[in-house]
Amino acid sequence: MKNQSKTLTKPLKDYSRLAVVNTPIIVGIGASAGGLEALADFFSHVLTPSSIAFVVIQHLDPTRKSIMPELLQRTTLMKVTQASNGIEVKPNCVYVIPPNKDLSMLHGSLFLLDPIASRGLRLPIDFFFRALANDQNERAVGVILSGMGSDGTLGLRAIKENAGVSVVQSPEFAKFDSMPYSAINTGLADIVAPAEALPEQIIAFLKHSPRGVPNDFESSAELMSTSALERIIIILRGRSGNDFSLYKKNTIYRRIERRMDLHQLKNIELYAHYLRDNPQEQDLLFKEILIGVTHFFRDQKVWAQLKRVSLPALLAHYPQGKQLRAWVTACSTGEEAYSLAMTIMDVLDDVKPKGHFTLQVFATDLGEDAINVARKGYYPASIEADVSPEQLNRYFIKDGSGYRINKRIRDMVIFAPQNIIMDPPFTKLDIVTCRNLLIYLGPELQKKLIPLFHYSLTSQGMLILGSAETIGHYTSLFSELKENTRIYTRIDGPAPQTEVDFLPRIFPIISLVENEPERTSKMTTTITNLQMQADQLLLQHFSPAAVLVNAAGDIIYINGRTGKYLEPAAGKANWNIHVMVREELQYQLDLAMKNAQMQVDPVIIKNLSIDTCTINLTVQAISKPKALLGLMMVVFTEVATPPPYPRRKSDSLAKETQAELQQAYDEIQSLREQMQSSQEELRAANEELQSANEELQSTNEELTTSKEEMQSMNEELQTVNNELQSKVDDLSWVNNDMKNLLNSTQIATIFLDNELHVRRFTNYATHLFKLIQSDVGRALSDIVTELDYVLLQEDSKEVLKTLIFIEKEITAKNQRWFKVRIMPYRTQDDVIDGVVITFTDISEAKLLESELRKIRPSL
Repeated sequence: MKNQSKTLTKPLKDYSRLAVVNTPIIVGIGASAGGLEALADFFSHVLTPSSIAFVVIQHLDPTRKSIMPELLQRTTLMKVTQASNGIEVKPNCVYVIPPNKDLSMLHGSLFLLDPIASRGLRLPIDFFFRALANDQNERAVGVILSGMGSDGTLGLRAIKENAGVSVVQSPEFAKFDSMPYSAINTGLADIVAPAEALPEQIIAFLKHSPRGVPNDFESSAELMSTSALERIIIILRGRSGNDFSLYKKNTIYRRIERRMDLHQLKNIELYAHYLRDNPQEQDLLFKEILIGVTHFFRDQKVWAQLKRVSLPALLAHYPQGKQLRAWVTACSTGEEAYSLAMTIMDVLDDVKPKGHFTLQVFATDLGEDAINVARKGYYPASIEADVSPEQLNRYFIKDGSGYRINKRIRDMVIFAPQNIIMDPPFTKLDIVTCRNLLIYLGPELQKKLIPLFHYSLTSQGMLILGSAETIGHYTSLFSELKENTRIYTRIDGPAPQTEVDFLPRIFPIISLVENEPERTSKMTTTITNLQMQADQLLLQHFSPAAVLVNAAGDIIYINGRTGKYLEPAAGKANWNIHVMVREELQYQLDLAMKNAQMQVDPVIIKNLSIDTCTINLTVQAISKPKALLGLMMVVFTEVATPPPYPRRKSDSLAKETQAELQQAYDEIQSLREQMQSSQEELRAANEELQSANEELQSTNEELTTSKEEMQSMNEELQTVNNELQSKVDDLSWVNNDMKNLLNSTQIATIFLDNELHVRRFTNYATHLFKLIQSDVGRALSDIVTELDYVLLQEDSKEVLKTLIFIEKEITAKNQRWFKVRIMPYRTQDDVIDGVVITFTDISEAKLLESELRKIRPSL
């Protein structure tokens, strides 16, 4: 695969119909170490002429001139040039980033910028991909080829958010697979294939996709079917439990259109059929709709305003201190939640308020995959472009090739999946951020969410929206702190009743069968299984109240009426039996669940009194069936209240009770002593480990710094090495050509150095001198020759001394004659470095001359 033909591709097809409005489709290609080979494979398979423009971004040595344009020109018929400032991108051209520059784009033209960091970790691919996404929107195409590190991953996210196309080389075919794996592992790749297969797939995608045409939902009527869109929304609702019917139709259709393009389906009706039959495609479309661009400290002006003015003003309202509560809606992979936590910590350190403040951030999102990434708190090294070095050192720990958020900040943030439209909101909040979410929602949802945020915030609470979002006509609920900052403060007063209706998560089953009779959907479902209905009735009315829980106490299933024994706790809904159980049963339930996990038989605690009734508590660990293995059944059985003890037995009962209490007290005291001893041992061990950990961390930071510098240098050296390897290949071809040329002339040639030692010779020279390959480096005078040329050594020295060539006719054995020419050997720098001796066979000429003399003696 690596050494496939790199000859110029002949023109086969014209893709001029892909160009829209005089602007070509622009494909950005990011490559690092090993990228030259991947780029050669890619461009050698681009069919020309093409109405696409390609921009190549590589990690280059900033101190060395690049010869990448010359190397790539050999693999393609398209014009390859080095990008210059202000150059307009044209189709059928390849533009290469120059060394020591960052490349940006505006209105289809390239602009060169000086990099912020002169050396070390630089992210030119991310930088250009973001600019490409912002300038070209859905017409942007990003390609990641071989390379080390994670550069390009954040840039692909920006392209994907703008409905562009993200393409990645298959890692197994990449010389260095770090960059491809980084992009693929984030779920951003639309196309994954070997480098030589990527051009064809990109062309196929672009031919099918109406790129460049405004994505107007109303103007796409010929491709669009409202009923098909509704069926797609129903399918997604049945699969994920989330209703997208009130999202902006334009946004939904753009996401659907991308999936249609990837599968090359002509209209949305065909896609609706395909989606219904493919659950995996349903999951992919759901994730596609939820994709959002996010990175640390997005919109620097907003964070600067928060840090400088808004947050200090908020802290000033609470001189005694308090727990600050914040809600980050649509948190995606967590960057904004952590950015908010870090900013608040910075402000607290700068302001140093007298009161004690703590922070609790609730971060929610609809996508569970994004929440899982956020919970890990691990991000690629490319975040160095967005996070300052001081914050990296303070809030992050270097971990492998990326950064992990430290425990202090991680413990402040709680991540949870939540549907902001259907689930109850958090309350008593000081800060709510809803940035770049409202732009995806229809007007109806926007009108419901703004009052909801007002209801969730406390007095003086702040609402932070995205740069393209406003509160609309709700000026009686919020006031903007500073114009165009999109930071609002809550206005106290009688708030209107919130308009948000929290829809149930369980939706009625909607048939997707086309042309279903209307009466079928209105018919009452008949009882199809009498035994099943009877069993359900018995369970509900005659069996004891019971709950099925896991080892942690999370409730999985409830049977019967459990209101006497369980009650919801105040605050955010928490379905854990330890939190919900009545206080009178809490100790016995904890003890019974612990014992049940260590034995096969059920644990039964009898005659427990709660309010006006007496119950038996039974806890049974489940071992069969396998589906329920590890769960426990907790049963509450109400029993008749036992009669009171006769008075004459009250003294003995008191003594018995006292003895039991004393025994329990002794056991508790013993356990406390054991626990205290264990805690002391653990504390000592923890201190030793903490000391060792600090030493290791210090060493790790030093090694990490060295590793980053070495990696950066290694990438630059890889690029230089690839270019030099190409030069070596060229020299090898030139050497082969020269060797064949010299051998084809049948002129014996010997190259000598300044010491008149053999440096090189042609094959024909072996007819005159007994030369073999191992004679290189020996003096020519030591080699046996068939020439009758005693002064060869002296003549060679004379040429070296005078630099005037000598030419003589010399005889050899078997009546042969040779014209010997001795010339100085000049290098390209005009330095004399030996002599060149050529021996031209003139035997036939001498023979003819001899015959002519016999015929005409006067000659």
